[in-house]
Amino acid sequence: MRVLLSTYGSRGDVEPMVALAVQLQRSGAEVRMCAPPDEEFVDLLEREGVPHVPFLKPWRSRERPPTAEERHQRVTDFIAAQYDTVAEAAEGCDVVVATAMSQFVAPSVAERLGIPYHYVLFCPDVVDGLDGQGFTALFKEPLDAHRASTGLSPVGDVAEFMFTTRPLLAADPTLGPWNGSSGLDVVQTGAWTLEDDRPLPADLLGFLETGDEPVYVGFGSMRTVGEESVRVAVEAIRAHDRRVVIGRGWAGLDVIDGRDDCFVIGEANHQKLFGRVAAVVHHGGAGTMTTAYRAGAPQVVVPQAGDQVYWAGRVAALGIGVAHDGAAPTVESLTAALGAVLEPEVRARATAMGAEARVDGAARAAELLLAGRA
Repeated sequence: MRVLLSTYGSRGDVEPMVALAVQLQRSGAEVRMCAPPDEEFVDLLEREGVPHVPFLKPWRSRERPPTAEERHQRVTDFIAAQYDTVAEAAEGCDVVVATAMSQFVAPSVAERLGIPYHYVLFCPDVVDGLDGQGFTALFKEPLDAHRASTGLSPVGDVAEFMFTTRPLLAADPTLGPWNGSSGLDVVQTGAWTLEDDRPLPADLLGFLETGDEPVYVGFGSMRTVGEESVRVAVEAIRAHDRRVVIGRGWAGLDVIDGRDDCFVIGEANHQKLFGRVAAVVHHGGAGTMTTAYRAGAPQVVVPQAGDQVYWAGRVAALGIGVAHDGAAPTVESLTAALGAVLEPEVRARATAMGAEARVDGAARAAELLLAGRA
């Protein structure tokens, strides 16, 4: 079977699809993957041996989420940035599997080729529209305009067009259970995780081994954070006499002074790192949160946008961390949140739940896709 995977988004949208690609290849499928050309994605796909069909425009070029008034134009831009690449890559394929912003082009490509299309959700809470509006009201106009240009008929139900009636949900069933509220026939496979055997850098290991467990703080691909966020986090962590590991992320975070209790990292193996920290302070991206969950690390989630609010609530509901109220913590609010998650009972619960975390769902998803049962 020849499978095209397509995703246009951040690391949390790309890495799980790479995990699926690896499992499909192990089962004998021929796989190619459309993904942004950002350097870290190029390196990731090359490292895992997944053929990469790059889009022309990097994901990092998307400076910020669109306002409500800009959404139609942004969808038009997403379509223009992807359609030709996906259409060409899909030639000769037997099935298309897409996620993130590829939802705007992959269904049309599959329809034109007469092959099955599957959509992947990474969060149960993203199928009901935005800001009180349904997806048909939000996205039908730019979708229909593009489909008309390719000889396809207008879309009826946009949510069904993008997600299908039977999407795959690549989320841990304890961490992100499907609630069934939308009426979709969701297939929950478990989270798609890519096992990472890379060693931690020697200088980071040296830092970890020369004192008590530090607290990690990082905001992944969020570029709405900056120097003030680092200052607040470092001061709050220091208030608990803890050292700090700062994830540079896409915002380019760095130290705020010259003290040796802080260590800055770029790309690193979070699976190994999170097992060696006292807590993880992060934005609530599904990938970061799932990695911390599986590592048994208590979490403080400071949601910045989108589904991060949902994940923050789940961490709090499970008793493995704290959901910060708002995207811009103060030293006082973050100090209080850290005080709560550094309590021994929270660590014990996080450790116990991490040990019981479900196995990777990418293998199950690959099996379902190859058997035609997805």
